[in-house]
Amino acid sequence: MDLKNDGLKHEIVKEAFEITREARFQILDEILLKAIPEPRHELAKTAPKMIQMKINPDKIREVIGSGGKVIQKITADTGCKACRTARKTIEDIVFEPEIGALYYGKVSNVRSDFGAWVELAPGKDGLVKIKDLEFKRTEKVEDVLKPGDMTWVKVMNIGPRGIDLSRKDALRERGEA
Repeated sequence: MDLKNDGLKHEIVKEAFEITREARFQILDEILLKAIPEPRHELAKTAPKMIQMKINPDKIREVIGSGGKVIQKITADTGCKACRTARKTIEDIVFEPEIGALYYGKVSNVRSDFGAWVELAPGKDGLVKIKDLEFKRTEKVEDVLKPGDMTWVKVMNIGPRGIDLSRKDALRERGEA
């Protein structure tokens, strides 16, 4: 190993970086600042926009899908012009409800003597058993909720059998009881 040559190479690379640095500053000062003297006050509607989001690495496969089908569908559905729509779609895919959290969901199904299923996010339903609908005894679920109704629920448990929800605990926490 020739330390003398390594030192010389290091100096040559260092000098090259310094020259290119000065050239970049000249380009910025003499060309770009004359073309755009100050930042624009408004962004053009046609300017590309980007949003950034973090998701659980274990959920990346679900967002991309087999052969990229899911992400391609998101791109096609939103035209990549609706960042918020694409972001919401991805958030729905990776959504994981938290125990103790309140959610405002849509009643997707009802069984009169058993309970109501509430959709927390697309494809993520939980069950509100009849005993957890209200503070008083409920004879039929339809006396309180019907398919399509929107309601507040609280996640009580997440287990192998699904997501257990409570409407009465959500109402209590929101001060509506």
